[in-house]
Amino acid sequence: MNLQAFIRLALAEDLGDGDHTSLSTIPADAQRRARLLVKEAGILAGVDVALAVFAEVDPHLQVYVQIQDGTPVKPGDIVLTVEGKAQSILQAERLVLNCMQRMSGIATYTRRMVNMLEGTRTQLLDTRKTTPNFRICEKMATKIGGAVNHRFGLYDMILIKDNHVDYAGGIEAAITKAVEYLQRTGKSLRIEVETRNQAEVEEVLRVGQVDSILLDNFSPDGIRDMVRLINGRFVTEASGGINESNLRAYAETGVDYISSGALTHQVKSLDLSLKAY
Repeated sequence: MNLQAFIRLALAEDLGDGDHTSLSTIPADAQRRARLLVKEAGILAGVDVALAVFAEVDPHLQVYVQIQDGTPVKPGDIVLTVEGKAQSILQAERLVLNCMQRMSGIATYTRRMVNMLEGTRTQLLDTRKTTPNFRICEKMATKIGGAVNHRFGLYDMILIKDNHVDYAGGIEAAITKAVEYLQRTGKSLRIEVETRNQAEVEEVLRVGQVDSILLDNFSPDGIRDMVRLINGRFVTEASGGINESNLRAYAETGVDYISSGALTHQVKSLDLSLKAY
């Protein structure tokens, strides 16, 4: 789903057969203005989405952006002003706020996690643990916060996880079938395989033919041992129960990437409002 498709679906969900409150109380030709205000400190995200929402609702709305995505903000800051048809501003208001508040919350939390990695070689990855049909915005927000986008969906990478391994009959069988599939279809996709213990890591090292090894639910000491064992032959990623409390310990193991679902499923939205003036 692209951004425009998401916006159209979200507006259809909200508007139905019309914003009857605005249609009944505001003259059709009324021209007004509003400004988007910050009410809580954090990292701003979603300005580009807001611009796309306003344009979809009414291309004649004039929007003046004062603060860009990725900027630290504080209470009282004015992100943007919008001028034009009052009914259009009111129709766009809730979708703009819903998107920007959640995106800014994600960007704020992500930036805090990224800052904790300072001085290490490890980069932070997001995951597919996202809100259905809102993934495009949540992935935008993690990137604005400083993380690296992992695969967007099931279609842009082969990630052989534990269930795939068990269903396929083991790691070697799963890797072999994945490689054969790519050869047969002519697709060019990276292959990553999840490992749960040292024996599985050693099997991947023996079989090869992958790009990355995912080390799932290892302790920091376990990750350090596996990074030494892999010795740069494959890109390494740590995942499983990693959050603010233990992120630094995992990063200090020398692993290439750390993925954390907490970036998108354990965040609080940033308080923003759109007010007439």
